[in-house]
Amino acid sequence: MKRTATGTLIGLALGDALGFPTEFNDVPSILAKCGPWRGMELPRPAIVTDDTQMTLALARGLRTAMERGRLVPTRLVRPVRDEFVDWYHSPDNNRAPGRTCLVACRKLDGDLPWQQASQVGSKGCGANMRVAPVGLIPGLTDEQRAGAAQLQSALTHGHPTALAASDLTARVVHELAQGTDPARLPARLREYARASRDHYPEEWLGDLWSHAQDPSPAHFVRRGWDECLHALDRLEAALRSPDPEQDPCRATGEGWIAEEALATGLLCFLLFPGEPVTALRRAACTSGDSDSIACLAGAFAGAHRGADAWPEEWAERIEYRDELLGLGALWDAPRT
Repeated sequence: MKRTATGTLIGLALGDALGFPTEFNDVPSILAKCGPWRGMELPRPAIVTDDTQMTLALARGLRTAMERGRLVPTRLVRPVRDEFVDWYHSPDNNRAPGRTCLVACRKLDGDLPWQQASQVGSKGCGANMRVAPVGLIPGLTDEQRAGAAQLQSALTHGHPTALAASDLTARVVHELAQGTDPARLPARLREYARASRDHYPEEWLGDLWSHAQDPSPAHFVRRGWDECLHALDRLEAALRSPDPEQDPCRATGEGWIAEEALATGLLCFLLFPGEPVTALRRAACTSGDSDSIACLAGAFAGAHRGADAWPEEWAERIEYRDELLGLGALWDAPRT
């Protein structure tokens, strides 16, 4: 059995741990510290960042929501909100988390409607780097998957581009887990984005749009999808003349913002679709948000290749291994 959910979650954490020591460094500094990028080794100990911690928080919230019945907004918000607040207060929340997550989670820790806690001006990558579990849950409709991906983003990052990038990231994970040819992904994502740009999922987002400066829900949502379509333009241009030795951030952006994290993480994966560890190493040796870029590249490679994508010696010592394996087994089980 391929065990795509396990492969996705372990790959995400491995990318996070590999990219943690190289974040905020330029490529020459990384090469001076780590040696040739194709030989980069997983640090000892293999410690992850808030990227994996928040992925696990979302995954636990999703598990609770699904245990209570069909996935709907009212069933999803409370457990995910509670998990995010628990993460905010955890003593292990000491991995340089992003300001948007901290501010939003502090506001979620109370009675405010979640739309008032959401940071509608932020499109940082902190929402789409954690969204992979949404793409792994079997049996969801397209509407449920898109709605859940955007809602989990909106709890912290309410900018329309953060919502759209999270939706697209979950879509990539789902498509790869279902066996989509990686080479077809850019075109399929473009088609999906174009079909989505006129739809504001009010059932899932409520009046979130009214907290921004947009004149209508349609105007709000189109801003996000159009920025993601521009990022896909840059991705496709890079893939027309691929250069694996060039820093991927030069082609698709440094990944601090949502649409760039998606495009650059996907570029690293698509440069090496049959070499998951090489894709991870390329993503970790980048001049931008290397842990989040490698996090996404690892999730995509794991969804494509399954649990066997990763060296056993790496997978055995990743932080949070037992919980990652437990959640992976939960969502792999229906695929048997």
